[in-house]
Amino acid sequence: MIEARQKSIQSFAFVISVCVAVCFSLCYVSEFVRSSQSCEIELEGRINPNDVPVVSLVRLPGIGISRAGAIVAYRENFGGKNGGNPAFRSCNDLQKVKGIGPKTVQNISEWLKFE
Repeated sequence: MIEARQKSIQSFAFVISVCVAVCFSLCYVSEFVRSSQSCEIELEGRINPNDVPVVSLVRLPGIGISRAGAIVAYRENFGGKNGGNPAFRSCNDLQKVKGIGPKTVQNISEWLKFE
């Protein structure tokens, strides 16, 4: 009799703990879905790829850490060879960087300025 009551209590506790776990999971998933829906880029303004750091370039759509690093490396190599002339005078100049094509340039052009 005592064993049956103990098993009943354990089963009840198990059901309650599963319900609590499911509730927490649903809350976590709904929060994750809600936060992933608002993944728009927010910059304070346009950035100049001739002088911004890697962390600013990474915020551009389609530009990851490797592409941002390639932009900075190209810019630094270009500046040393051309005595202070900017590496990028227009969006299309970014296509000289390995891994950046016309589609990427089109996606980021609204976020760039060249001065």
